[in-house]
Amino acid sequence: MSDKPEMLDVSGTKIAVRRRPGGNPGLVWLGGYRSDMLGTKAERLDALAADLGLAYTRHDYSGHGESGGAFTDGTISTWLAQSIAVFEQYTSGPQILVGSSMGGWIALRMVQELNKGAADDRIAGLVLLAPAPDFTVELMEPELTEAQRADLETKGYFEEFSEYSPDDPNIFTKAFFDDGRKNRVLTEPLDTFCPVHILQGMADPDVPHSHAQKLMEFLGKDDATLTLVKDGDHRLSRPQDLDLLARTVAAMAERVRKDG
Repeated sequence: MSDKPEMLDVSGTKIAVRRRPGGNPGLVWLGGYRSDMLGTKAERLDALAADLGLAYTRHDYSGHGESGGAFTDGTISTWLAQSIAVFEQYTSGPQILVGSSMGGWIALRMVQELNKGAADDRIAGLVLLAPAPDFTVELMEPELTEAQRADLETKGYFEEFSEYSPDDPNIFTKAFFDDGRKNRVLTEPLDTFCPVHILQGMADPDVPHSHAQKLMEFLGKDDATLTLVKDGDHRLSRPQDLDLLARTVAAMAERVRKDG
């Protein structure tokens, strides 16, 4: 692959895309909140795609990594639209979406938009790592402090420092929370029309494993598997976690090939 990403214009914003040519099923990476496509898990998937001879597509959402746009302008709807645009522009044939944290939410929304149970559906499988669907409503809003709620109403945003960005706070906007409500998926049964495998750490301080178990309840009609990693954290980026990710994606790819 080139050292420089390709740039796709999506509604006036330049979205950075990196592609590895190869066979199907292709792999599509969907990163988490404030993550970029050159992170540890994304890079491990690139190596796996090379080993298996599979196509691999990844991109940075606006305001992330090598893409243009302001981070504070981003919402789930905005990043979903960009992800669908990249999917439609750069992939062909059956694809496996691999979504991490917020990327798991976007993957599920992509399925809702693109998979209708038709023979030509192209999303052939989902691998979700510590998926965080509806995290604004389900996980964040109940924990907001009075000061944060006041900032949302008066300033339109609040800042929050985290262990992942000790010197650069996360900025959560009121628009982000309002848009999150419009993109909720844990409200009715989810028909993905493809197999789903969730990897979830039980020592995850950000997305509790009960959230993955709740997601499984909504995937009742689908072929869904949940693997719990007893000492796994939110990132699931330790060598053993990366090995588990590679094995899971490789098994999903083999299954898609056989079923196709």
